[in-house]
Amino acid sequence: MVYPESIADLITALQKLPGIGPKTAQRLALFILTLPREEVIKIARAMVDAKEKTHYCCVCGNYTDGEKCSVCADHRRDASLICVVQEARDVLAMERMREYKGLYHVLGGAISPIDGIGPEQLRIRELLERLQNSKVQEVILATNPTVEGEATALYVARLIKPLGITVTRIAHGLPVGGDLEYADEVTLARALEGRRQL
Repeated sequence: MVYPESIADLITALQKLPGIGPKTAQRLALFILTLPREEVIKIARAMVDAKEKTHYCCVCGNYTDGEKCSVCADHRRDASLICVVQEARDVLAMERMREYKGLYHVLGGAISPIDGIGPEQLRIRELLERLQNSKVQEVILATNPTVEGEATALYVARLIKPLGITVTRIAHGLPVGGDLEYADEVTLARALEGRRQL
């Protein structure tokens, strides 16, 4: 079907969002057309406001619309623990489980020479500055279980260990409800390495 240019432009714009293919973009565009004008303006305004008002926390690099993010501003958090993650969205994932009560540090990516990303492009220097003269006792490295994430974790661990701070790595392995027969070799190896006594 050939759409008017305005609808075609909307479909094209929506396809730029992650996980939105042509059919989903088409369905969303047609749904937007059924909404009252005020609702469409409210959605558009929320998107623009989020883009304009959201920035990175001056302490950890998490998303915030204030000076500090809600985690760094919460004095009830355990300041002896810092969980290092690659992206700000990883903080949201960690917070969803409601188990971790420490602080975070967002690196802003992972070391990837192929993509031209070296340690100097990440917030590693800021992490080391945070660790100087602080009461941090443990740094948990929670980078992604990819080649880049592993390389980044090893690099950061090498820099932190001389400071006398415990460095740990989150466990990687089989998901709950997963079958061994469908797991790849790397995942199985990580699960075996991370085994613990019962």
